[in-house]
Amino acid sequence: MYQTMIDILKQELVPALGCTEPIALAYASAKAREVLGEMPDELYVECSGNIIKNAKSVIVPRTKNLKGIEAAAIVGMLGGNPDKKLEVLTTVTEDNIEEAKRLLERKYCKTSLLDTQEKLHIIVHMKKGEHSALVELVKTHTGIIKIEKDDKVIFIDEVTEEAINAVDYNVLNIADILNFAENVEITEIKPILVRQIEYNTKIAKEGLYHTYGVNVGAALIDIYGDDVKIRAKAMPAAGSDARMNGCELPVIINSGSGNQGMTVSLPVIEFGNMLNVDENKLLRALCISNLIAIYQKYQIGRLSAYCGAVSAAAGAGAGIAYLYGGKEEEITQTLVNTLANVSGIVCDGAKSSCAAKIASAVDAAIVATMISLRGKGFVAGDGIVKDTIQKTIDGVVTLAKEGMKETDEVILKIMMNEG
Repeated sequence: MYQTMIDILKQELVPALGCTEPIALAYASAKAREVLGEMPDELYVECSGNIIKNAKSVIVPRTKNLKGIEAAAIVGMLGGNPDKKLEVLTTVTEDNIEEAKRLLERKYCKTSLLDTQEKLHIIVHMKKGEHSALVELVKTHTGIIKIEKDDKVIFIDEVTEEAINAVDYNVLNIADILNFAENVEITEIKPILVRQIEYNTKIAKEGLYHTYGVNVGAALIDIYGDDVKIRAKAMPAAGSDARMNGCELPVIINSGSGNQGMTVSLPVIEFGNMLNVDENKLLRALCISNLIAIYQKYQIGRLSAYCGAVSAAAGAGAGIAYLYGGKEEEITQTLVNTLANVSGIVCDGAKSSCAAKIASAVDAAIVATMISLRGKGFVAGDGIVKDTIQKTIDGVVTLAKEGMKETDEVILKIMMNEG
């Protein structure tokens, strides 16, 4: 179990440049171009509804202002390096961007909604004369399951949950996460978490001091001041401001999401700085916040109608409670208090307003933490709250996966001007 926890952190806390859904599109497109070996005459992309939802309104990194599925696929095709995976667009040049603009004007890339049960599913088709390439990606943002060249399968991988999660996420539970965080040899997690602190703080400051989107993070501090409770909301919101609006700095993600990676870490860092805790204490708190966020989200799935900022903020609240000396009882109650409050926030795609949702979720987590540290909290029978944390989280998972299934479809219809 000890090694599994470390493996989960290594697998989940990785760098990504830009919103991960357009990046997944760019990655699949870059791979298809590599397989084809030449510039295609035709580019056709099929996407699941959640990919469309999350790629529709966000700026593709390195492009300054290009948005959408077509832009992500074209830019990935022209200048992406598939070997860099979630940092696929770090090799894009100004010439690539100018060519992408010309191709977009020509409506070069065709797209369609993919008929699939998967939330995360992309198929990229390319043709050049008699030659063709196909790349299919499913379940994770780099999870290529099939590659074809000239209609012949050259790579196929039957993707199962077990194959994707080479480590067993089912070991995750609150008691064992806390035991691991308290006892792990700090040198084994330090490189992973120090990188998260460095990357996510840097992009948050970029969003705080420069113009991106509507600057939710900067507005919070301008309006409410520099109190730690405001900074804890403003920093991840500012990081999202920057990330959703074309900033070229990478972030360390959590559960496949940069916004969740910032939400789960930056509030903990702010409270750690305010409380003047030593580095080891902060790293153990971040270990708790990250693993508790993953514990919730891996059961829900990477994409859904349930806003991932909620599970990430709940994790951050747990980390903050730990910094204040909270034990299992207070940390568990923080999770319950957060989920009882804001589990209804919906995901309507990646875009500027994600920053405001992050701020709302973190605010709820801070309130939840302070209530729990006073020995108070919501109890079984209060709405969706059950008599154990596992039952409460199971209920939230059911809400997200089953209760919000139709919600997800309606959100997509509204976004596509069909509802």
